Amino acid sequence: MPGQTALLADQIRRAFEGEAWHGDALLELLNDVDASAAIAKPVPNAHSIWEILLHIAAWDGAVVRRIGGTAVNLSDKENFPSINDPSQAAWKKAIDSVTKTHGELVKAVAAFPDARLTEQVPGKSQAYYNYYYMFSGIAQHELYHAGQIAMLKKFAGAKTRPPQLAL
Repeated sequence: MPGQTALLADQIRRAFEGEAWHGDALLELLNDVDASAAIAKPVPNAHSIWEILLHIAAWDGAVVRRIGGTAVNLSDKENFPSINDPSQAAWKKAIDSVTKTHGELVKAVAAFPDARLTEQVPGKSQAYYNYYYMFSGIAQHELYHAGQIAMLKKFAGAKTRPPQLAL
């Protein structure tokens, strides 16, 4: 049987890439979203799909850095980065970038020793904030935001392009 970190890495991967028990994973939801739908704000005072995607990338990267021993706390600007170029090319680049960062996260979690799962995460003072908690939490984080994206698509009647098998 695989170790705990291998199982956690698989759950993180499924939440983002697919083969998730609950339904569509993040990339599956984004498959038919174009740049104009990604940047739209159909719900007042809510983030756009694109902003949520950049937020996910920021936290995936933060967890990778924490695995490396760095205490990371994101600023507001890092937590929800600005979108400076709303073009289709920039949207594709954003998806490619978050996919790359997510791949690094899955590899780092899979390589993490099971024996260290109960160790405190650097920079976190709460007794419960160990690596197991963080790895479980990042999978939950991806699923939470995937649900938001699914709802934003419905609220927007999102402009979509024909479904593709891969981005």
